[in-house]
Amino acid sequence: MSKQERSYSRGWRRFSVLVLQPLLHALIKQKMQGREHIPPDGGVILAPNHLSYADWGTVALFSYESGRYPTFLIKSPIFGVKVIGPILHKLGQLPVYRNRGDAALVLRDAERAVRDGECVIVYPEGTASRDPDLWPMKARTGVARLALATGAPVIPIAHWGAQDVLPYGTTRPHLVPRRTVRMVAGPPVDLSAFRGLPLNSATLRDATAVIMADVTDLLAGLRGETPPAVPYDLAARGKTSISRTDPAESPAASSDTPQDQQGPAGGPEAGARPT
Repeated sequence: MSKQERSYSRGWRRFSVLVLQPLLHALIKQKMQGREHIPPDGGVILAPNHLSYADWGTVALFSYESGRYPTFLIKSPIFGVKVIGPILHKLGQLPVYRNRGDAALVLRDAERAVRDGECVIVYPEGTASRDPDLWPMKARTGVARLALATGAPVIPIAHWGAQDVLPYGTTRPHLVPRRTVRMVAGPPVDLSAFRGLPLNSATLRDATAVIMADVTDLLAGLRGETPPAVPYDLAARGKTSISRTDPAESPAASSDTPQDQQGPAGGPEAGARPT
């Protein structure tokens, strides 16, 4: 049994699926395509677009029903919260760390989990889209760093409809009538051109752009619309326009610098997504 396998409780994971799978089905209609692209075993990275606080539930359900238990990235301070923190540990969710000077340290646990065969969810954008039409934004580079460091496949995922369940910036879900979320996964992103290259900024930016192109193409197919030629750049517009912090944001799986890298969790949105 690997170190990662010893770090979580199989019983708690089974219990979370037994509780959450029927609950999520009761709350949300979900139409799923492309689950065959998610490998049944071995380390894999799922890279979805990010629309809403409700994303964790839709992505978790998609992962469950593809035969994989989702492991999300969560801000490390959440693991120190009473009750929530111990549950996250039991579920095998992953902490990410702020203010680390070395991006490899920020993604240390995520890399270990991937190498140990986990299905790790990384939101490349790092936060819910602020694009006026909710297209994927310019992403951070943690997902590319994790993929290139481990050699694990990256499965691009697009979904549409979670923003109707719980619009970004609100806390009151819209559950009646039951909303439909459509979700599609594509084949693994072709990152062969970057294998063996140094993990410098240029390599990571270019690899991230390839990943996000696949995610955006999938979303364009779901929506039947044409995405913008240039993705919305949140960093360039400044974060002063953001009225509140996304509790799903974490500093470590999605950015060019460790402070910015992201990752939501496999438990509740505020850090303990129950997956």
